[in-house]
Formats: sequence, C-alpha cells, structure tokens
Amino acid sequence: MKKFVTTAALVMAAAGLAACQESAEDRAEDQLEAQAEGVRAEGEQTADQLEAQADQAAPAAEDALEAKADATREATEAQADQIEEKADAVE
Repeated sequence: MKKFVTTAALVMAAAGLAACQESAEDRAEDQLEAQAEGVRAEGEQTADQLEAQADQAAPAAEDALEAKADATREATEAQADQIEEKADAVE
C-alpha cells in the first residue's frame, strides 16, 4: 500500500505541475491517465500480495491464490485500459 500511495502521489504531483500550462482538456486527459496508472499499481500490489500468500499456502490453496492473482492483474489492466480510452476520447 505504501508503494501505491507513493506512486500515486508522484503521478498526481507531476500531473498537477504540468496542468499549470495546459488546457482543460489536457488536464482532464492527464488526470485520467494518472488514474489508470494508479489502478494498475494497486492491482499489481494486490496480485503481488496474493502471490506471497500463495507461496506460504498449502498446495491446493496455492493454485487458487495464483489464479486469483492472475485474475486481479487482468481485471485491473482492463479497467485501466477503459480509463485510458476515456482519456483518449477527451481530445
């Protein structure tokens, strides 16, 4: 979670700094792209935690946790892609 918060803060700070010289459309696009990156980072962190649990789990539970980690990555990637499509439509 700490890694996600740091990443999100940096992305938002960079977007905020750049927004000073951009149009409203550019700012909206940047914010959506930052949101997509945050979704990806959070999904990756959750998947990593699931994999860490899988490493310590019994063999039967390990496979289920690994599958859940993969599904988490796929779902958050799809969500981030949808957000980026919205960002592209802003232009």
